[in-house]
Amino acid sequence: MAKIDENIVSVKNLAIGYNSKTVAKGIDFNLHSGMLCGIVGINGIGKSTLLRTLGGFQPKLSGDILLNNQNLKEFTSSDLSKELSIVLTEQPASKNLTVQELIALGRQPYTNWLGTLTKYDKEQVQASLKAFLLEDLKHRKCHELSDGQLQRVLVARAMAQDTSIILLDEPTTHLDLYHKVQILKMLQELAHNKQRTILFTTHEIELAIQLCDRILILDGKDHPFGDPCTLIEQQHFDRLFPSEMVKFDAKTGTYKVSK
Repeated sequence: MAKIDENIVSVKNLAIGYNSKTVAKGIDFNLHSGMLCGIVGINGIGKSTLLRTLGGFQPKLSGDILLNNQNLKEFTSSDLSKELSIVLTEQPASKNLTVQELIALGRQPYTNWLGTLTKYDKEQVQASLKAFLLEDLKHRKCHELSDGQLQRVLVARAMAQDTSIILLDEPTTHLDLYHKVQILKMLQELAHNKQRTILFTTHEIELAIQLCDRILILDGKDHPFGDPCTLIEQQHFDRLFPSEMVKFDAKTGTYKVSK
């Protein structure tokens, strides 16, 4: 694991999009080991596109992405799977797997062609089950789970993959407030206690302000990045939405409906 002062993720003058269409450009940020970072912005601004680009699912248009001081384009798919795990919004291909079986898929980058789990692999699966409070559900079929339970399983699978970087696209979608907080608190603990670098896209701006070490705001212009308190002081959240509809209260870190 890298030292705390080393950049695990480094993005420089990045432009993202599809084919010749640019969705966002001029994105710059650095993340160290043990940081939880939220990516926020209005719908359609490029949050998921950025995450998919960072994960190597689609090519960047320009700029640089460095993971553990190595350019993303230099990784083979096999090597990348040992550096980075990703949880997208798509549901798993087979919900007929048990919780334990789905989490065990996170060990695929390390197993032989038969997928045989070693003692260490099994220990990693058990650690993930425990960390995300899934031990009592490990034999349950995934199609029998609630949305919140399934989301925990998917994050636990990413933890079992044992990568230094974890990317998650909208990990709290369709969850109630309690389960939103539960998932984000677990991510915070995973980042801080296991020294993982975690980036996630979210619409839960107020929760991100409370729980994240850093926030990247995709605003279609400058894409400010920093710790939440600094971003509040610099009034970046004030300009995120049209003020005639909602206004940001810097004292409480929340949005209020304009009357």
